Parts: sequence; structure tokens; C-alpha cells
Amino acid sequence: MCGRTACTLAPDEVSRACSYRNRRGQRRQPGWREGDADKYRPSYNKTPQSTSPVLLSRRHLDENAPVDECVLASMRWGLVPSWFKETDPSKMQYSTSNCRSENILQKKTYREPLLKGQRCVILADGFYEWRRQEKEKQPFFIYFPQAHSCHAEKRDPVNDSSLDDEWTGWRLLTIAGLFDRWTAPSGGEPLYSYSVITVNASPSLHSIHDRMPAVLAGEEEVRRWLDFGEVKSGDALKLLQSEDKLTYHPVSSLPVDLNQKKEAEPSASGKMMMSWLASGSTKRKDPEARDAQQTDADKKDTPRMSTGLQRWLQGPNKKTKTQ
Repeated sequence: MCGRTACTLAPDEVSRACSYRNRRGQRRQPGWREGDADKYRPSYNKTPQSTSPVLLSRRHLDENAPVDECVLASMRWGLVPSWFKETDPSKMQYSTSNCRSENILQKKTYREPLLKGQRCVILADGFYEWRRQEKEKQPFFIYFPQAHSCHAEKRDPVNDSSLDDEWTGWRLLTIAGLFDRWTAPSGGEPLYSYSVITVNASPSLHSIHDRMPAVLAGEEEVRRWLDFGEVKSGDALKLLQSEDKLTYHPVSSLPVDLNQKKEAEPSASGKMMMSWLASGSTKRKDPEARDAQQTDADKKDTPRMSTGLQRWLQGPNKKTKTQ
């Protein structure tokens, strides 16, 4: 299961953080689909029906583009199949935020995008999961282990040529997903949306939840998942494994005093991540959290603060335990 994620990098940082090598081994930095950088909103608390950055082959948007050329797009979380006949996608009567890897070929909603090669990679700082403890639920923030060199300072994108160097900021989670393109019966701009593929939880995460997102741990795995021209559907599904690749920290669900906190602004990865997690609240001016439709139970479970992650982000001398 995956019901909450965080993605707090600024649009240009997302682009730099997911640079890739094409089939010829050439390093490339993906650009955003026209207009999509403005649609993306950094947020510590992304929920289904909100918008997240997604990496996909540019061939899906331009039939003349190389199949191994990647592009960033802003997509709605919760796949709306192309054959959906209602005029309002929110009228779907079942959830498509997650799809089980073992059931993909059994369900039309996911089988058709898979066979069309509509594979994507969802980008996130990490995701939240809750472990039930008697009558309470303890939230955890789960993410890739980080190198201490990711404590980047805010830099000037105009005058700092080092922005072209290899990314040393927060290592984004790369999650396997499927996407589809839906257009309302009355016409209009098409809606791109995605579903997170889930697998059985790895041994280290099984005590928290029995499911987890299908994480593509290496650059080669990401390339093969996106390259639908070279890697057919059956072989792509073999990339979805339940391996111990992640670390985690407990997250406090206690509210914070907003009067003592400053509003967070997009900045370099380390500072922004710490700011969002330290002062986040559903009452803050966070478009993603405000616009997403949440039940009362969802709001109660909204993660507020990751104390362990805060300590780690404060610097290399503030070490925390890796799970």
C-alpha cells in the first residue's frame, strides 16, 4: 500500500535529481513537458488525487522522439482509464491509486496501459506508512538511504555553473507505475494520471505493513522500466522485486505550533525537506494538501514531523540509525 508521499524539491531540482543515461551511455537531464513545471507543487504531504512529478519516455508525447529519451510530467495520482465514460474523473467508484503487481494482467484498467508500454516512474522524497500498535497507529517515513553529501545549500541557477554537475542533493525514490491518458466525452485537455505499483513488503518493512511500492533502486532498472521499445512487458514486470533497499524513521503525529514556524519556500533538497517535515500541517498554505479530498480519518493520520530525519538532515555529525 502507498497512500501518502512527499516531494519537496523545486522543479529544477527534480530535473537535476533524475538525470539518466540513454542506451548509448550519454548523460541526459530530462526537461519538463511544456507547462507541467508550473503545475507541480512541492509538498511534504501528497495524497491521491494530488499531482506528482513523473518520469516517462518522451515517445509517449512525441511519436518522433527516441524511445529512450525521458521527459518529466505532472500527473494526477489515481489512474483514470482512457475508456472511462463519465464526465468527471472523481466519479470513479473504485480506487486506482495503487495496483498490485501480481494482478496487473488480470484487470483491464492496468492491463491495457501495460501492454501499450505506458510505464512511468513516480518521483518522491519518500513515502509514509502506518504501523498499528494496539489502538494507535505509528507513522513512518520511508526513503532511500542518503549520502551525507546531500546537504546542499541554495544556489543561484543563473550564476552557478556547478548546477550542471552530478546531483548531490536528496536522492529521490524511483517508484514503478503505470499511467493513462483520459479525455472527457465532451473533449478538452487530456488528463494524465498514474497508479503506483505495489509488491509484498521487504523483510525490513514487513513489521510496518505487508505491502510497499515497487521501488526501482538503480539507474539501469529505471532505464529498462521506461524503455518500452527495448524491454517488453513481461521482462519489465521481472524488475518489480521486494528487496531491502530502503531505510525509515518514525514520524510524530503530534501537532506543531504554527505561530512559531516560518512558511517553507522551495530551496535546495536538504533544507527544504527538513523545513516541510518540521513545520508541515494540513492547515498550512500547501495547495496539494488543501486541494486533495481527505476523509476525517485521513486528516487524523496526516504526518506532521519526522524527528529522526530532521536530525539526519541537520548535518553529517548528526547520525541516526539505519533500519
